[in-house]
Amino acid sequence: MSESAQLPMNFGGIDEEEYSSFDAARILILPVSYEGTVSYGTGTGAGAMAIVDASRNMELYEEETDAEVYKVGIHTLPEFTPRETPGAMMADLYGYTKKLIAADKFLCMLGGEHSISAPVIQAHNERHENLSVLQIDAHADLRDTYDGTPHSHASIMARVVKDMRIPAVQVGIRSISGDEARSLKNDELPTKIFWARDIAGRTDWIDDAIHGLTENVYLTIDIDGLDPSLVPTTGTPEPGGLGWYETLTLIRKLAETKRVVGMDLVEYSYAEDYDSPAFLCSKLVYKSLAYIFRNNTPKIAA
Repeated sequence: MSESAQLPMNFGGIDEEEYSSFDAARILILPVSYEGTVSYGTGTGAGAMAIVDASRNMELYEEETDAEVYKVGIHTLPEFTPRETPGAMMADLYGYTKKLIAADKFLCMLGGEHSISAPVIQAHNERHENLSVLQIDAHADLRDTYDGTPHSHASIMARVVKDMRIPAVQVGIRSISGDEARSLKNDELPTKIFWARDIAGRTDWIDDAIHGLTENVYLTIDIDGLDPSLVPTTGTPEPGGLGWYETLTLIRKLAETKRVVGMDLVEYSYAEDYDSPAFLCSKLVYKSLAYIFRNNTPKIAA
């Protein structure tokens, strides 16, 4: 049995109580196992815990920021399981999120399908003034409803920019319906889209994207925003997505310029005996946390 398999089932496999307990932690990892409105591939319901499991194989030294990020304290919460209806799921997740962030913790949610981001963003919007959302995604997710519910993975950004009127920047988009295109044209929505066809393989657009955000930012990463050559196991893979390094550059510059107050990574679909995409997701989360908490962690080389 490998050493990592013997580590605790928490994000990073942290076996030191001083860094993994709720009271000591600055960061909370919330796994949400939900795929109540999926419309194509399945497996997102098992994605969150697969990411937690894979994260136990990471090196906890993050070389780019020269820091052991876990030493700010990372506590993994119990798995948040599905409720009977999408409406009940969103209501309960909203209430739970409000309690967590009231404890002055940084919340990183792992999904699960993208619908679960809406109540979490709502709770953050009520706590932080001048909030905006940076969405990394292949899909605009601006449908008013989908498959008979407003709580769909295809409607998350409609809830954000239409209902909550939170300004957004949407990056990597390359799939959109006619109705969504019409709403963008006619509804004067508070969002700006950076189409994948215009930005993939480049970084010269990043400053412009970040400039469109407010002081406080919630980061939502639908992993299908990345190219499916990197993560083929996602609910609706779309060709032509972002690469690893331009994604990291975007998040690093975001953290350097704005105050990231919460984040999530969603839409990873677990596939048995195919672990590399789960590891990529865990690494992306950990590096994002390293950027966000770069000024709070002691440096090894210093």
